[in-house]
Amino acid sequence: MVRASKPNRLLLAPEQGSRVCGVDEAGRGPLAGAVFAAAVILDPEQNIPGLRDSKELGAGERERLARLIRERSLACAIAQASVEEIDSLNIFKASLLAMQRAVAALVVVPEAAWIDGKHCPELKIPSRAIIQGDAQIEAIAAASILAKTARDASMRALHGLYPAYGFDRHKGYGTAEHLRCLEQHGACPIHRRSFAPVRRALERRARD
Repeated sequence: MVRASKPNRLLLAPEQGSRVCGVDEAGRGPLAGAVFAAAVILDPEQNIPGLRDSKELGAGERERLARLIRERSLACAIAQASVEEIDSLNIFKASLLAMQRAVAALVVVPEAAWIDGKHCPELKIPSRAIIQGDAQIEAIAAASILAKTARDASMRALHGLYPAYGFDRHKGYGTAEHLRCLEQHGACPIHRRSFAPVRRALERRARD
């Protein structure tokens, strides 16, 4: 098991010239939709000002930075684990699977991976889990931005298929609006049936 660490300052990579990918996920908490992950190898020769944890950025700034990350990074990749995988594996394992897929999809092979959080997926390269890495490591912050913007775009697209739930607004999170929609309409195909609020809504509708 890789022990999580907490560095003291924002870093690009552990040493000059090394190819380290930052990895982060988006969408562990929502009641609907896939969980996304991204992996990014930044180019030390191409600066991207303003990189920080995606949760600290507005939607417009995230989109602007996502474009720069795609243009200026040495390599980046986005992957996901489906609702069916979340329900069969559990959200923790599905998140690690999405991370594993993102790293495997990089067109440049990294020398190591720095992962946001306490746990690392199974990888063929050395990996390091970093607590609050998205707030401290530029490559992980970049990955958090790509994962978040990709997942938000996915939920906006799914709103077109299931407009009754307001996915374009709450992105699947368990807001009061979303819970009311679950009560009124029941679960749709992209709801995570292993999550308690969805399961309870299904059980209530089955009793009615």
